[in-house]
Amino acid sequence: MRIHTGENPFTCTQCGKSFSQKRALYDHLRRHSGLRSFSCDQCDKTFVVESYLKSHLKVHTAVKPHFCSFCGKSFALLKYLKQHERIHTGVRPYMCSYCGQSFTTNTELKRHQRIHTGEKPYKCSHCGKSFSQSGSLKDHERVHTGEKPYHCSSCGKRFTQLSTLRTHEKNHCPKLLIA
Repeated sequence: MRIHTGENPFTCTQCGKSFSQKRALYDHLRRHSGLRSFSCDQCDKTFVVESYLKSHLKVHTAVKPHFCSFCGKSFALLKYLKQHERIHTGVRPYMCSYCGQSFTTNTELKRHQRIHTGEKPYKCSHCGKSFSQSGSLKDHERVHTGEKPYHCSSCGKRFTQLSTLRTHEKNHCPKLLIA
């Protein structure tokens, strides 16, 4: 009934957004908490809501029924096709309210806006240091774990960050640049 009446009696106390169903409010509140308890068993992605995980799992199948009318690239999900086609059309519907810069996805916009807000939602579980991007946190955590996933194909030396490997290759293994 609430769908037809437009009634939204469940309101988020943190941001004021309201919902017609209690479950929708519950899922929304998980976004504020940063709790992402639904994990993909095929990659390192995590999700706030189980339905997002179920949708994501389609990207790991060979079935990609959605084709780009510009270049023919195929996608498992229609939303990824629509995002991709913006590369060809130049449509950038998500605009930053701080500086006016526009983006092709809402995710890119939110990541950009952290420059203005100073928000750092990704926190290291080892030392508590915070980061504005999840990739920066992953790079940082290697300091604690000792993981060195990048290696020089010339001398075999290993590195925690790709940028450090690139610097090494440029300065210490210049023969790689000739090839």
